[in-house]
Amino acid sequence: MGEIVGMTGDESIAHAVKLCDPDVIAAYPITPQTIMVERLADFVYDGELDSEFIPVESEHSAMSCCYGSSIAGARVFTASASQGIALMFEILFIVSNARLPVVMGVANRALSAPINIHAGLEDQLVCRDTGWISIFCHDCQSAYDTTIMAFKIAEDKEVSLPLMYGIDAFIISHALEGVETLEKREVEDFLPPRDPLYVLDPDDPISVGSLALQDSYYELKYAQEQVMINSMKTIKKVQEEFGELTGRYYNVINTYYAEDADVILVTQGAITGTARTVVDRYRRQGKKLGLAQVHVYRPFPEKELRDALKGAKVAATIDRSITFGAPGPILYSDVKVTTSNGGPIIQGFIAGLGGRDVRIEDIAKVADRAFETAKTGEEPSKISWVGVRGVEF
Repeated sequence: MGEIVGMTGDESIAHAVKLCDPDVIAAYPITPQTIMVERLADFVYDGELDSEFIPVESEHSAMSCCYGSSIAGARVFTASASQGIALMFEILFIVSNARLPVVMGVANRALSAPINIHAGLEDQLVCRDTGWISIFCHDCQSAYDTTIMAFKIAEDKEVSLPLMYGIDAFIISHALEGVETLEKREVEDFLPPRDPLYVLDPDDPISVGSLALQDSYYELKYAQEQVMINSMKTIKKVQEEFGELTGRYYNVINTYYAEDADVILVTQGAITGTARTVVDRYRRQGKKLGLAQVHVYRPFPEKELRDALKGAKVAATIDRSITFGAPGPILYSDVKVTTSNGGPIIQGFIAGLGGRDVRIEDIAKVADRAFETAKTGEEPSKISWVGVRGVEF
């Protein structure tokens, strides 16, 4: 094992990517992920990383470069956020359909308009239907560790799918924390060289990205879905192997005092850390509050979530995102569908849009409201917004 080093979330990702030896890094800078690729550019310039660094003119071009590089057999990394992901959106579908294991770090940032550079998970959540594996980290250490696991998951031949993983803008991307690092030889032993599922080879020509109309498109999408579903086995296997290497174990659903909880907070991203503090406080008061963090978001861990929530009376979802005009935001909707055949009451909350602080007191109010629901047994008729000025909560 290496030493404990103070790093921001962006820096932790850059240092972990360096250990993974990508062949190509194609990126366009956008706040607040810029430091990820700036540090990687430094490593390349200083001779610490033997990688082709491609500074492109847009995020659309960045993902296009990743597509071309990956299909030629390279290990590829990129990073983006918010409007950058919106610009590359078209190419995300093409990369996943081609079964290319591109890895992308995301500094989760609210989408414009109005312009906002702070935390919101919408930029990654709206990619839920693109065919990418999707993971949300909760601190700088998990960002570092997930980076290393991401390459091994994505490049496994049973998977061979692109993977994006996110850290909350500024709350994690620019927060300085102690990160327990790994040594180069440890990562080399853990992460084998990429062995592509296929490559473009002039001596062995194949057709990629061809026209597929109604006679074949349907079957191709079915096959793509089966690969995504089956990737869960590899994700779990890699998480277990990483835990054996480091002593740091991750699960697709990370639980905390959930086994006997009457109320369980369901979280993603940085809100998880604050929620754990609230759970500790309530446990000291004798209140059975627990936590279920949705760490892996796509493929959605349905069985694991049902198992985590099965004993609770109420599950309170906290979304740092909004879906306009829908019955509820994205995480709430997925949890609601997953438990529709029996499970706790699902009570939805929206908090922290645009980087608004989600404080201990805010999550305590969520917990109190959920305990009230547990007493009455009556499902709330609407989603509650936490901490909106001028709106009673």
